[in-house]
Amino acid sequence: MSNMEETLSIIKPDAVERNLEEKIKSIFIKNNFQITRQKKVKLEKKEAEIFYKVHETKPFYNELCNYLSSGPIVVMVLKKQNAILENRKLMGATDPLEAEVGTIRKEFGISIDKNSVHGSDSPENAKTEIDFFFKN
Repeated sequence: MSNMEETLSIIKPDAVERNLEEKIKSIFIKNNFQITRQKKVKLEKKEAEIFYKVHETKPFYNELCNYLSSGPIVVMVLKKQNAILENRKLMGATDPLEAEVGTIRKEFGISIDKNSVHGSDSPENAKTEIDFFFKN
């Protein structure tokens, strides 16, 4: 039984600033993800607030929104069997210091905030996040 899924991936401002887009995309491709849609955008703070609404009660919410809107980002839809879980494994732990060797955050993340990539954490959020950036 095939469980083809789509997940949203964001290459965050810290990684775009360091010209890591192609390196990170090639990691996804090497791991058999299809990048079905992609674009480079610069979010306004208000848009980041809507995107991160699920975190609005958390203490880091404002910083998160400031950061995501601080520079251009690359948003992509990744497709693969079990894409959501597979992408989360490939990204590694939120804190690059705790991330496993070979993960994107271990390799490129600067800090727990500037950890280079975002990935959806559930099928529901994947759908919401994809729709947020790729409303047809």
